[in-house]
Amino acid sequence: MSHQTTTIRETLFKLPLVLEPQPEGGYTVTCPLLSELITEGDTVKEALTNASDALAAILEAYQELNRPLPPVLRPAAPDAPMWLETVVAI
Repeated sequence: MSHQTTTIRETLFKLPLVLEPQPEGGYTVTCPLLSELITEGDTVKEALTNASDALAAILEAYQELNRPLPPVLRPAAPDAPMWLETVVAI
C-alpha cells in the first residue's frame, strides 16, 4: 500500500512589525508599511500569531473588494533566502 503525502507551502510575506509594550501588559502590533495591520497580544508569541491572523484578514478583504494588493504585500519568492530579525522568547 502506498501513501501519498501532499506538501502545503505557506505563503510568506516580509513585513516590518513594531511590538509596543503596553503599560497594562501585553503588546500592540503595527506595521509601518501597512496601516491596516494593527493587533495585540498578551505575549510576544500571541502578538505575532495575531499579526499573522490580521494579515490573513487584510488579504481576504482586498480579495473580496477586488482591490489590488499594495506593493508591500507581494509574496516572497518561495526559493529565495530571507533575512529575518525577530524576538525570541525563552
